[in-house]
Amino acid sequence: MDAKGASADSTSSGASAIEHKAHARVGLVGNPSDVYYGSTISFTLGNFWASVLLQPSDELVIRPHPTHDFVHFRSLDQLVNRLNNEGYYGGVRLLMAICKVFHNYCKENKIDIHGENFTLSYDTNIPRQTGLSGSSAIVCAALSCLLDFYRVRHLIKVEVRPNLVLAAEKELGIVAGLQDRVAQVYGGLVYMDFSKEYMDVLGHGIYTPMDISLLPPLHLIYAENPSDSGKVHSTVRQRWLNGDEFIISSMREVANIAKEGRTALLEKDYSKLAKLMNRNFDLRRSMFGDDALGALNIKMVEVARKVGAASKFTGSGGAVVAFCPDGPSQVKLLEDECQKAGLTLVPVEVAPSCLNADDIQTQKK
Repeated sequence: MDAKGASADSTSSGASAIEHKAHARVGLVGNPSDVYYGSTISFTLGNFWASVLLQPSDELVIRPHPTHDFVHFRSLDQLVNRLNNEGYYGGVRLLMAICKVFHNYCKENKIDIHGENFTLSYDTNIPRQTGLSGSSAIVCAALSCLLDFYRVRHLIKVEVRPNLVLAAEKELGIVAGLQDRVAQVYGGLVYMDFSKEYMDVLGHGIYTPMDISLLPPLHLIYAENPSDSGKVHSTVRQRWLNGDEFIISSMREVANIAKEGRTALLEKDYSKLAKLMNRNFDLRRSMFGDDALGALNIKMVEVARKVGAASKFTGSGGAVVAFCPDGPSQVKLLEDECQKAGLTLVPVEVAPSCLNADDIQTQKK
């Protein structure tokens, strides 16, 4: 993401087409406390992104992706195999949902949007089922296109936009928190405080961008074909609502890890950061249990820990962020272990902040 648009790498295709990217995101510390009035630190991952192209057209068209919205099959076996591996969901529903949410928000807030039509299409290279926020990246990029097409970027506050992205996903029954959408709307490295008083009064948290140069070298571990991503329904949310003291105190500690992590990053105390990352995962594991986390997800964390690397989930599972405090020699050991385990390891590229002057101006209103 860059300073040209609300989603990364804003470009124009032709005279009046609009294209935006939104990158995958990594939860560094503090997740999943974002949905429990906690705090998190996340960053956008330059390695992977979704892009949305908006082209003016006579009719409003949502164009299916040739791969992700595939509807032509050689046989019934191929159809069933695809559904088993990919599920029923492509990006068309996401684009439709953000169009509806955007329209309703503008109507409710008396923001005038002209009656011209457009065609929306998308592409993505974010690996599926890896907990890297692939769905919200598509929605976020589409929202950025709509803001520019209707020329209302200056009228919709940056802090509010993650709520719109989340509302679109909730339309589709996707259960999630604000953390991912904040990271993708802002880009770069962001500290987020979702304290109850902010959420109740403002309807959103307090989001503080941080300098991406504060991050140490990090690596991403994921499986190319995730199969066991934790299929047992978690009871953590209900237990928290019921006042379970273990869950409440553990989630409070997870939130505090983000606060300590912010200090560790500002002071470049990376040995402290490593301990916080490991503690973050241990707390998640104690709350959710191994059956809910899934054997493959736990294996990815343990592969990293085997060589002394710090590791934790990037999201709710599917990929792991790892930090090798001992440097290149430890990274080589991690590469070898990942290869033996059939896992993919890539160096993390951090995408910078994508807020432009119009976006920043909305924060001052």
